[in-house]
Amino acid sequence: MSSVPTERRRHPTGIGARVKRFLPRTLEGRTFLILVLPVLIAQMITVYIFFERHFSTLSVELSRAVAGDVALLIEGTENSPDRRKQIYTSAAKTLDLWVEFTPDAELSPTVEKHWNPLIEPILETALQERINPRPFTIGAYGDDNWVEIRVQLPDGVLDVRSPQRRLFSYTAFVFIAWVIGVSLILTGIAVIFMRNQVRPIRRLALAAENFGKGRYTMRLKPAGALEVRQAAAAFLTMRDRIRRQIAQRTEMLAGVSHDLRTPLTRMKLQLALLEDSEETEELRADVGEMETMIDAYLAFARGEGGEIPVRTDMVLLLREVIDGQPGRDRVAFRADEPIELTVRPSTMKRCLGNLIGNALRYGKNVRVEAGWRQRALTVVIDDDGPGIPPESREDVFRPFFRLEASRNVSTGGVGLGLSIALDIAHGHGGNISLEDCPMGGLRVVLTLPG
Repeated sequence: MSSVPTERRRHPTGIGARVKRFLPRTLEGRTFLILVLPVLIAQMITVYIFFERHFSTLSVELSRAVAGDVALLIEGTENSPDRRKQIYTSAAKTLDLWVEFTPDAELSPTVEKHWNPLIEPILETALQERINPRPFTIGAYGDDNWVEIRVQLPDGVLDVRSPQRRLFSYTAFVFIAWVIGVSLILTGIAVIFMRNQVRPIRRLALAAENFGKGRYTMRLKPAGALEVRQAAAAFLTMRDRIRRQIAQRTEMLAGVSHDLRTPLTRMKLQLALLEDSEETEELRADVGEMETMIDAYLAFARGEGGEIPVRTDMVLLLREVIDGQPGRDRVAFRADEPIELTVRPSTMKRCLGNLIGNALRYGKNVRVEAGWRQRALTVVIDDDGPGIPPESREDVFRPFFRLEASRNVSTGGVGLGLSIALDIAHGHGGNISLEDCPMGGLRVVLTLPG
Protein backbone atom coordinates (compact mmCIF):
# COMPACT_ATOMS: atom_id res chain seq x y z
CA MET A 1 0.00 0.00 0.00
CA SER A 2 1.30 3.38 -0.92
CA SER A 3 0.37 5.21 2.26
CA VAL A 4 1.98 2.77 4.68
CA PRO A 5 5.16 4.47 5.90
CA THR A 6 8.44 2.81 5.15
CA GLU A 7 11.23 2.46 7.68
CA ARG A 8 14.65 3.87 7.00
CA ARG A 9 17.44 1.78 8.39
CA ARG A 10 21.04 2.75 8.51
CA HIS A 11 23.22 -0.07 7.37
CA PRO A 12 26.76 -0.12 8.75
CA THR A 13 29.54 0.35 6.25
CA GLY A 14 33.06 -1.02 6.02
CA ILE A 15 34.71 -4.37 5.42
CA GLY A 16 33.34 -5.86 8.65
CA ALA A 17 29.78 -4.95 7.69
CA ARG A 18 30.18 -6.46 4.24
CA VAL A 19 31.55 -9.67 5.73
CA LYS A 20 28.65 -9.90 8.21
CA ARG A 21 26.17 -9.91 5.34
CA PHE A 22 27.52 -13.30 4.25
CA LEU A 23 27.64 -14.81 7.75
CA PRO A 24 24.76 -16.96 9.06
CA ARG A 25 22.22 -15.11 11.16
CA THR A 26 21.09 -18.00 13.36
CA LEU A 27 23.00 -19.45 16.32
CA GLU A 28 22.90 -22.89 14.72
CA GLY A 29 24.41 -21.59 11.50
CA ARG A 30 27.17 -19.67 13.27
CA THR A 31 27.97 -22.60 15.55
CA PHE A 32 28.13 -24.88 12.52
CA LEU A 33 30.51 -22.42 10.85
CA ILE A 34 32.69 -22.27 13.98
CA LEU A 35 32.89 -26.06 14.11
CA VAL A 36 33.33 -26.79 10.41
CA LEU A 37 35.61 -23.94 9.32
CA PRO A 38 38.62 -24.93 11.50
CA VAL A 39 38.24 -28.58 10.47
CA LEU A 40 38.04 -27.59 6.81
CA ILE A 41 41.12 -25.35 7.06
CA ALA A 42 43.07 -28.06 8.90
CA GLN A 43 42.16 -30.68 6.29
CA MET A 44 43.07 -28.31 3.45
CA ILE A 45 46.48 -27.69 5.01
CA THR A 46 46.95 -31.43 5.51
CA VAL A 47 46.05 -32.22 1.90
CA TYR A 48 48.29 -29.41 0.66
CA ILE A 49 51.25 -30.69 2.68
CA PHE A 50 50.56 -34.23 1.50
CA PHE A 51 50.50 -33.24 -2.17
CA GLU A 52 53.42 -30.87 -1.78
CA ARG A 53 55.68 -33.32 0.03
CA HIS A 54 54.60 -36.93 -0.28
CA PHE A 55 52.51 -37.10 -3.46
CA SER A 56 54.62 -34.72 -5.51
CA THR A 57 57.94 -36.30 -4.45
CA LEU A 58 56.68 -39.81 -5.07
CA SER A 59 55.28 -38.88 -8.47
CA VAL A 60 58.60 -37.29 -9.50
CA GLU A 61 60.54 -40.39 -8.49
CA LEU A 62 58.15 -42.73 -10.31
CA SER A 63 58.22 -40.58 -13.44
CA ARG A 64 62.02 -40.48 -13.41
CA ALA A 65 62.11 -44.26 -13.13
CA VAL A 66 59.89 -44.70 -16.18
CA ALA A 67 61.81 -42.01 -18.09
CA GLY A 68 65.07 -43.78 -17.19
CA ASP A 69 63.71 -47.09 -18.51
CA VAL A 70 62.71 -45.40 -21.78
CA ALA A 71 66.16 -43.82 -22.09
CA LEU A 72 67.75 -47.21 -21.40
CA LEU A 73 65.66 -48.83 -24.15
CA ILE A 74 66.70 -46.11 -26.60
CA GLU A 75 70.41 -46.35 -25.80
CA GLY A 76 70.38 -50.16 -25.80
CA THR A 77 68.80 -50.46 -29.24
CA GLU A 78 69.85 -47.30 -31.08
CA ASN A 79 73.29 -48.74 -32.04
CA SER A 80 72.13 -52.36 -32.20
CA PRO A 81 68.91 -52.55 -34.21
CA ASP A 82 69.14 -56.34 -34.45
CA ARG A 83 68.79 -56.64 -30.64
CA ARG A 84 65.56 -54.65 -30.43
CA LYS A 85 63.20 -57.62 -30.39
CA GLN A 86 65.14 -59.34 -27.63
CA ILE A 87 65.41 -56.18 -25.50
CA TYR A 88 61.75 -55.32 -25.96
CA THR A 89 60.71 -58.80 -24.90
CA SER A 90 62.95 -58.57 -21.86
CA ALA A 91 61.50 -55.15 -20.99
CA ALA A 92 57.97 -56.60 -21.00
CA LYS A 93 59.04 -59.29 -18.52
CA THR A 94 61.28 -57.31 -16.18
CA LEU A 95 60.24 -53.65 -16.50
CA ASP A 96 56.48 -54.15 -16.96
CA LEU A 97 56.62 -52.13 -20.21
CA TRP A 98 55.06 -52.94 -23.57
CA VAL A 99 57.46 -51.76 -26.31
CA GLU A 100 56.96 -51.58 -30.06
CA PHE A 101 59.08 -50.04 -32.80
CA THR A 102 57.67 -48.74 -36.13
CA PRO A 103 60.43 -48.35 -38.74
CA ASP A 104 60.48 -45.32 -41.06
CA ALA A 105 57.50 -43.74 -39.21
CA GLU A 106 56.99 -40.08 -38.38
CA LEU A 107 55.85 -38.91 -34.97
CA SER A 108 52.45 -37.22 -34.99
CA PRO A 109 52.63 -33.82 -33.24
CA THR A 110 49.08 -34.18 -31.85
CA VAL A 111 47.90 -36.42 -29.05
CA GLU A 112 44.49 -38.02 -29.44
CA LYS A 113 43.80 -38.35 -25.74
CA HIS A 114 45.55 -36.63 -22.84
CA TRP A 115 46.23 -38.49 -19.66
CA ASN A 116 46.38 -37.34 -16.02
CA PRO A 117 46.77 -33.52 -15.77
CA LEU A 118 48.65 -33.90 -12.46
CA ILE A 119 51.18 -36.54 -13.49
CA GLU A 120 51.58 -35.71 -17.17
CA PRO A 121 53.65 -32.51 -16.62
CA ILE A 122 55.91 -34.37 -14.16
CA LEU A 123 56.47 -37.21 -16.62
CA GLU A 124 57.10 -34.74 -19.41
CA THR A 125 59.79 -33.00 -17.38
CA ALA A 126 61.45 -36.34 -16.53
CA LEU A 127 61.48 -37.40 -20.19
CA GLN A 128 62.99 -34.08 -21.23
CA GLU A 129 65.81 -34.67 -18.76
CA ARG A 130 66.47 -38.23 -19.99
CA ILE A 131 65.88 -38.31 -23.76
CA ASN A 132 66.32 -34.68 -24.84
CA PRO A 133 66.53 -33.54 -27.63
CA ARG A 134 64.47 -36.37 -29.13
CA PRO A 135 60.83 -35.37 -29.81
CA PHE A 136 58.15 -37.31 -27.90
CA THR A 137 54.47 -37.32 -27.07
CA ILE A 138 52.51 -38.53 -24.03
CA GLY A 139 48.92 -39.73 -24.14
CA ALA A 140 46.40 -42.18 -22.76
CA TYR A 141 46.05 -45.61 -24.27
CA GLY A 142 43.09 -47.96 -24.29
CA ASP A 143 40.89 -47.69 -21.19
CA ASP A 144 43.15 -45.06 -19.56
CA ASN A 145 44.94 -47.68 -17.48
CA TRP A 146 47.99 -47.33 -19.72
CA VAL A 147 50.19 -44.38 -20.64
CA GLU A 148 51.64 -44.24 -24.12
CA ILE A 149 55.05 -42.61 -24.67
CA ARG A 150 56.06 -42.21 -28.32
CA VAL A 151 59.62 -41.12 -29.15
CA GLN A 152 60.93 -40.10 -32.55
CA LEU A 153 64.15 -41.96 -33.43
CA PRO A 154 66.29 -41.49 -36.57
CA ASP A 155 64.93 -44.65 -38.20
CA GLY A 156 61.39 -44.76 -36.84
CA VAL A 157 59.10 -44.26 -33.83
CA LEU A 158 59.52 -46.03 -30.50
CA ASP A 159 56.20 -46.75 -28.77
CA VAL A 160 56.44 -47.48 -25.02
CA ARG A 161 53.31 -48.21 -23.00
CA SER A 162 53.46 -48.19 -19.22
CA PRO A 163 50.70 -49.10 -16.75
CA GLN A 164 49.53 -46.28 -14.52
CA ARG A 165 50.61 -48.07 -11.36
CA ARG A 166 54.23 -47.35 -12.35
CA LEU A 167 53.52 -43.61 -12.44
CA PHE A 168 50.78 -43.07 -9.94
CA SER A 169 50.35 -44.09 -6.29
CA TYR A 170 46.80 -45.09 -5.47
CA THR A 171 47.48 -44.45 -1.80
CA ALA A 172 46.79 -40.78 -2.59
CA PHE A 173 43.14 -41.63 -3.25
CA VAL A 174 43.00 -43.67 -0.07
CA PHE A 175 44.43 -40.79 1.90
CA ILE A 176 42.04 -38.24 0.39
CA ALA A 177 39.07 -40.56 0.95
CA TRP A 178 40.18 -41.04 4.55
CA VAL A 179 40.50 -37.28 5.10
CA ILE A 180 37.08 -36.56 3.57
CA GLY A 181 35.45 -39.47 5.40
CA VAL A 182 36.84 -38.47 8.79
CA SER A 183 35.81 -34.85 8.17
CA LEU A 184 32.27 -35.86 7.29
CA ILE A 185 31.97 -38.14 10.32
CA LEU A 186 33.31 -35.49 12.71
CA THR A 187 31.09 -32.84 11.14
CA GLY A 188 28.04 -35.09 11.44
CA ILE A 189 28.76 -35.80 15.11
CA ALA A 190 29.32 -32.09 15.74
CA VAL A 191 26.04 -31.18 14.01
CA ILE A 192 24.10 -33.70 16.11
CA PHE A 193 25.54 -32.37 19.38
CA MET A 194 25.16 -28.79 18.19
CA ARG A 195 21.47 -29.22 17.37
CA ASN A 196 20.84 -30.82 20.75
CA GLN A 197 22.40 -27.76 22.39
CA VAL A 198 20.68 -25.20 20.16
CA ARG A 199 17.21 -26.76 20.42
CA PRO A 200 16.62 -25.62 24.07
CA ILE A 201 17.78 -22.12 23.16
CA ARG A 202 15.36 -22.05 20.22
CA ARG A 203 12.51 -23.19 22.47
CA LEU A 204 13.41 -20.52 25.01
CA ALA A 205 13.44 -17.84 22.30
CA LEU A 206 10.07 -19.05 20.98
CA ALA A 207 8.58 -19.04 24.47
CA ALA A 208 9.86 -15.50 25.09
CA GLU A 209 8.45 -14.37 21.73
CA ASN A 210 5.05 -15.91 22.45
CA PHE A 211 5.03 -14.40 25.93
CA GLY A 212 5.86 -10.99 24.44
CA LYS A 213 2.89 -11.40 22.07
CA GLY A 214 0.60 -12.31 24.95
CA ARG A 215 0.40 -16.03 24.17
CA TYR A 216 0.82 -17.77 27.52
CA THR A 217 -0.11 -21.31 26.47
CA MET A 218 3.33 -22.60 25.46
CA ARG A 219 4.99 -24.88 28.00
CA LEU A 220 8.72 -24.63 28.54
CA LYS A 221 10.84 -27.22 30.31
CA PRO A 222 14.42 -26.25 31.20
CA ALA A 223 16.84 -28.40 29.21
CA GLY A 224 20.29 -28.26 27.64
CA ALA A 225 23.49 -26.87 29.08
CA LEU A 226 23.66 -25.43 32.59
CA GLU A 227 23.60 -21.82 31.37
CA VAL A 228 20.58 -22.49 29.14
CA ARG A 229 18.76 -24.18 32.03
CA GLN A 230 19.49 -21.17 34.24
CA ALA A 231 18.16 -18.79 31.58
CA ALA A 232 15.02 -20.90 31.10
CA ALA A 233 14.43 -21.11 34.86
CA ALA A 234 14.88 -17.33 35.20
CA PHE A 235 12.43 -16.78 32.33
CA LEU A 236 9.83 -19.07 33.91
CA THR A 237 10.21 -17.27 37.24
CA MET A 238 9.80 -13.89 35.54
CA ARG A 239 6.77 -15.12 33.56
CA ASP A 240 5.05 -16.45 36.68
CA ARG A 241 5.75 -13.22 38.55
CA ILE A 242 4.26 -11.11 35.75
CA ARG A 243 1.20 -13.37 35.58
CA ARG A 244 0.69 -13.04 39.32
CA GLN A 245 0.99 -9.26 39.13
CA ILE A 246 -1.57 -9.09 36.33
CA ALA A 247 -3.93 -11.40 38.19
CA GLN A 248 -3.51 -9.46 41.46
CA ARG A 249 -4.06 -6.16 39.65
CA THR A 250 -7.25 -7.45 38.04
CA GLU A 251 -8.57 -8.86 41.33
CA MET A 252 -7.73 -5.70 43.22
CA LEU A 253 -9.42 -3.49 40.67
CA ALA A 254 -12.46 -5.73 40.60
CA GLY A 255 -12.79 -5.07 44.33
CA VAL A 256 -12.17 -1.35 43.82
CA SER A 257 -14.86 -1.36 41.14
CA HIS A 258 -17.37 -2.89 43.53
CA ASP A 259 -16.44 -0.54 46.36
CA LEU A 260 -16.65 2.57 44.17
CA ARG A 261 -19.76 1.62 42.26
CA THR A 262 -21.77 0.96 45.44
CA PRO A 263 -21.63 4.55 46.77
CA LEU A 264 -22.07 5.90 43.25
CA THR A 265 -25.23 3.85 42.86
CA ARG A 266 -26.55 5.19 46.19
CA MET A 267 -25.75 8.73 45.09
CA LYS A 268 -27.59 8.20 41.79
CA LEU A 269 -30.63 6.87 43.64
CA GLN A 270 -30.61 9.82 46.04
CA LEU A 271 -30.26 12.25 43.12
CA ALA A 272 -33.19 10.60 41.38
CA LEU A 273 -35.39 11.32 44.43
CA LEU A 274 -34.43 14.98 44.52
CA GLU A 275 -36.32 17.63 42.64
CA ASP A 276 -34.82 18.80 39.36
CA SER A 277 -32.69 21.89 39.79
CA GLU A 278 -29.51 23.39 38.47
CA GLU A 279 -27.52 22.01 41.40
CA THR A 280 -29.04 18.54 40.94
CA GLU A 281 -28.11 18.46 37.25
CA GLU A 282 -24.54 19.46 38.08
CA LEU A 283 -24.33 16.64 40.65
CA ARG A 284 -25.73 14.16 38.14
CA ALA A 285 -23.12 15.27 35.60
CA ASP A 286 -20.34 14.89 38.18
CA VAL A 287 -21.54 11.40 39.12
CA GLY A 288 -21.77 10.41 35.46
CA GLU A 289 -18.26 11.71 34.83
CA MET A 290 -16.93 9.80 37.84
CA GLU A 291 -18.59 6.62 36.56
CA THR A 292 -17.08 7.15 33.12
CA MET A 293 -13.63 7.70 34.59
CA ILE A 294 -13.93 4.55 36.74
CA ASP A 295 -14.95 2.50 33.70
CA ALA A 296 -12.03 3.87 31.67
CA TYR A 297 -9.58 3.29 34.50
CA LEU A 298 -10.77 -0.29 35.00
CA ALA A 299 -10.52 -0.94 31.28
CA PHE A 300 -6.94 0.36 31.33
CA ALA A 301 -5.96 -1.59 34.44
CA ARG A 302 -7.62 -4.83 33.31
CA GLY A 303 -5.48 -4.79 30.18
CA GLU A 304 -5.66 -8.11 28.43
CA GLY A 305 -7.63 -9.94 31.07
CA GLY A 306 -8.07 -13.66 30.65
CA GLU A 307 -9.09 -13.71 26.99
CA ILE A 308 -7.49 -16.50 24.95
CA PRO A 309 -5.75 -15.51 21.67
CA VAL A 310 -7.37 -16.99 18.56
CA ARG A 311 -6.76 -16.81 14.82
CA THR A 312 -8.76 -13.77 13.70
CA ASP A 313 -9.72 -12.19 10.39
CA MET A 314 -8.37 -8.67 10.96
CA VAL A 315 -10.21 -7.18 7.96
CA LEU A 316 -13.54 -8.36 9.37
CA LEU A 317 -12.54 -7.16 12.84
CA LEU A 318 -11.68 -3.69 11.49
CA ARG A 319 -14.98 -3.49 9.65
CA GLU A 320 -16.86 -4.40 12.83
CA VAL A 321 -14.99 -1.71 14.78
CA ILE A 322 -15.66 0.93 12.12
CA ASP A 323 -19.34 -0.03 11.85
CA GLY A 324 -19.67 0.34 15.61
CA GLN A 325 -18.44 3.96 15.59
CA PRO A 326 -21.00 6.82 15.62
CA GLY A 327 -19.31 8.55 12.66
CA ARG A 328 -18.65 5.48 10.52
CA ASP A 329 -19.87 7.26 7.36
CA ARG A 330 -16.79 9.55 7.62
CA VAL A 331 -14.31 6.65 7.56
CA ALA A 332 -12.67 5.47 4.32
CA PHE A 333 -11.39 1.93 4.77
CA ARG A 334 -9.01 -0.08 2.59
CA ALA A 335 -7.16 -3.30 3.39
CA ASP A 336 -5.15 -6.04 1.74
CA GLU A 337 -6.84 -9.41 1.95
CA PRO A 338 -6.53 -11.90 3.45
CA ILE A 339 -5.15 -10.70 6.79
CA GLU A 340 -5.27 -13.26 9.59
CA LEU A 341 -3.54 -12.80 12.93
CA THR A 342 -3.57 -14.49 16.32
CA VAL A 343 -5.00 -11.88 18.71
CA ARG A 344 -7.48 -11.46 21.55
CA PRO A 345 -10.51 -10.29 19.54
CA SER A 346 -12.36 -8.31 22.23
CA THR A 347 -9.18 -6.71 23.51
CA MET A 348 -8.02 -5.81 20.00
CA LYS A 349 -11.46 -4.31 19.27
CA ARG A 350 -11.00 -2.04 22.27
CA CYS A 351 -7.56 -0.99 20.99
CA LEU A 352 -8.76 -0.26 17.44
CA GLY A 353 -11.95 1.34 18.75
CA ASN A 354 -9.96 3.77 20.87
CA LEU A 355 -7.68 4.73 17.98
CA ILE A 356 -10.43 5.12 15.37
CA GLY A 357 -12.75 6.78 17.91
CA ASN A 358 -10.09 9.39 18.70
CA ALA A 359 -9.62 10.08 15.00
CA LEU A 360 -13.39 10.53 14.51
CA ARG A 361 -13.66 12.71 17.60
CA TYR A 362 -11.07 15.24 16.45
CA GLY A 363 -11.26 14.95 12.67
CA LYS A 364 -13.99 15.32 10.08
CA ASN A 365 -12.54 12.74 7.68
CA VAL A 366 -10.73 9.55 8.65
CA ARG A 367 -8.85 7.08 6.48
CA VAL A 368 -7.94 3.56 7.70
CA GLU A 369 -5.59 1.30 5.76
CA ALA A 370 -4.24 -2.13 6.72
CA GLY A 371 -1.67 -4.38 5.08
CA TRP A 372 1.41 -6.55 5.57
CA ARG A 373 4.82 -4.90 5.72
CA GLN A 374 7.96 -6.88 6.58
CA ARG A 375 5.94 -9.80 8.01
CA ALA A 376 3.99 -7.49 10.34
CA LEU A 377 0.45 -6.16 10.14
CA THR A 378 0.42 -2.38 9.88
CA VAL A 379 -2.78 -0.40 10.46
CA VAL A 380 -2.55 3.27 9.50
CA ILE A 381 -5.23 5.67 10.79
CA ASP A 382 -5.19 9.21 9.32
CA ASP A 383 -7.43 12.13 10.24
CA ASP A 384 -7.66 15.82 9.32
CA GLY A 385 -8.06 17.06 12.87
CA PRO A 386 -5.84 19.45 14.84
CA GLY A 387 -3.18 16.76 15.43
CA ILE A 388 -0.71 16.52 18.28
CA PRO A 389 2.51 18.57 18.51
CA PRO A 390 5.66 16.44 18.04
CA GLU A 391 6.95 17.33 21.52
CA SER A 392 3.77 15.92 23.12
CA ARG A 393 3.45 12.67 21.17
CA GLU A 394 5.21 10.61 23.81
CA ASP A 395 3.31 12.21 26.68
CA VAL A 396 -0.15 11.38 25.31
CA PHE A 397 0.49 7.69 25.97
CA ARG A 398 0.83 8.38 29.69
CA PRO A 399 -2.31 7.56 31.72
CA PHE A 400 -4.62 10.54 32.37
CA PHE A 401 -2.51 12.91 30.25
CA ARG A 402 -4.66 15.38 28.30
CA LEU A 403 -3.86 18.17 25.88
CA GLU A 404 -5.66 21.27 27.02
CA ALA A 405 -5.87 22.79 23.54
CA SER A 406 -7.67 19.99 21.74
CA ARG A 407 -7.94 16.74 23.67
CA ASN A 408 -9.40 17.42 27.10
CA VAL A 409 -12.18 16.10 29.33
CA SER A 410 -14.77 18.46 27.84
CA THR A 411 -14.57 16.60 24.54
CA GLY A 412 -15.32 13.26 26.23
CA GLY A 413 -11.82 11.96 26.88
CA VAL A 414 -10.32 11.14 30.25
CA GLY A 415 -6.74 10.67 29.07
CA LEU A 416 -6.73 6.88 28.93
CA GLY A 417 -7.66 6.03 25.33
CA LEU A 418 -4.16 5.96 23.89
CA SER A 419 -2.73 4.43 27.07
CA ILE A 420 -5.16 1.52 26.84
CA ALA A 421 -4.45 1.08 23.12
CA LEU A 422 -0.68 1.08 23.67
CA ASP A 423 -0.99 -1.38 26.57
CA ILE A 424 -2.99 -3.75 24.35
CA ALA A 425 -0.53 -3.36 21.46
CA HIS A 426 2.40 -4.16 23.74
CA GLY A 427 0.48 -7.16 25.07
CA HIS A 428 0.37 -8.50 21.50
CA GLY A 429 4.07 -7.80 20.89
CA GLY A 430 3.32 -4.71 18.79
CA ASN A 431 3.65 -0.95 19.07
CA ILE A 432 1.89 2.33 18.28
CA SER A 433 3.60 5.39 16.85
CA LEU A 434 2.32 8.89 16.04
CA GLU A 435 3.39 10.76 12.91
CA ASP A 436 2.47 13.72 10.74
CA CYS A 437 -0.47 13.00 8.47
CA PRO A 438 -0.71 13.99 4.79
CA MET A 439 -4.34 14.96 5.48
CA GLY A 440 -3.14 17.65 7.90
CA GLY A 441 -4.00 15.95 11.19
CA LEU A 442 -2.48 12.98 13.00
CA ARG A 443 -1.31 9.64 11.65
CA VAL A 444 -1.48 6.68 14.05
CA VAL A 445 0.48 3.57 13.02
CA LEU A 446 -0.35 0.31 14.78
CA THR A 447 2.15 -2.51 14.13
CA LEU A 448 1.46 -6.11 15.13
CA PRO A 449 3.91 -8.95 14.42
CA GLY A 450 2.67 -11.86 12.33
